[in-house]
Amino acid sequence: MKNIQIDDSLGLPKYRQIINSIYTAISNNELKLGDKIPSLNQICSEFELSRDTVMVAFNELKAKGIINSIPGKGYYINSTEINLDQKIFVLFDELNAFKEDLYSSFLNSLDAKSSVDIYFHHFNYQVFKNLISESAGKYTSYVIMPATFDFTADIIGKLPRERVYILDRKKDDLTDYPVVYQDFEQDVYDALNEGLDLLQKYSELIMIFPGGKEPEGRMNGFQRFCSEMGFQSEIIRNVINKEMRAGEAYFVPSDRNLVRLIKMASEKNLVLGKDVGIVSFNDTVLKEVVAGGITTISTDFQLMGQTLARIIQERSTGKIRNRSSLIRRNSL
Repeated sequence: MKNIQIDDSLGLPKYRQIINSIYTAISNNELKLGDKIPSLNQICSEFELSRDTVMVAFNELKAKGIINSIPGKGYYINSTEINLDQKIFVLFDELNAFKEDLYSSFLNSLDAKSSVDIYFHHFNYQVFKNLISESAGKYTSYVIMPATFDFTADIIGKLPRERVYILDRKKDDLTDYPVVYQDFEQDVYDALNEGLDLLQKYSELIMIFPGGKEPEGRMNGFQRFCSEMGFQSEIIRNVINKEMRAGEAYFVPSDRNLVRLIKMASEKNLVLGKDVGIVSFNDTVLKEVVAGGITTISTDFQLMGQTLARIIQERSTGKIRNRSSLIRRNSL
């Protein structure tokens, strides 16, 4: 396909290859201001790619002002200014709805002379290690989300120290690096205090904590609040064989378990926010409308993305907490 080149043998993500193809075509004067580029459907069909992959590329090009869309007609070159000052490596644990909000906010907060390559380690330590090792020396900045991994200083130490930024979790062995983080324990404790007036009508508070990739700080904050406020409480790993009763309020990090709880309440004709309470974590647009609105404890992911972009552009060495809050809806 003219102007778009995809090579399956390259380690570079397909969406990045699409972006690089457009940049190359502009540099070679093959695409000029106002020229139409291949459509999303054409690229998907030609290279057997998902719509999501192509849309990630198109969204970044739009965020940079390189292309623009005309409804019903397609995408056109909007700018040929592609000289880049920043090439940023981003390593996330996984992509989900709220991290997509974070990433989009980050992209939109960067200037037009920055490009971003995003990778995912999916909580696989070897993948985490390999991606960092292979990226060394290829980027002007590195954003690392270590997630559940501890003792990663030796791996991350392969990167230029002054170019590394840690995201989401503050780690004891990574104190030399700037970080934008959540304090999961304090966030949960503070949010539950914010909702104390709503929680008092419940006889028992139950957290469904499966462990694994979930931050243990959330469980610690929940336990501290219940102990100090005198709430009867319980922590369970899943909802299998759990008998839901009126007077219980559930705190659920996993969206899969959230759906199960909503179904359980419906089957027992228990009204959310009246008979039983549900609090989810990490707000999304969907939670605003599901079951009349799900109460969440959530950080502001758009603000997190904006803050990350700012500290990279300013070369800040700060440690910035991205606070969470209780978002009140009908489920509590």
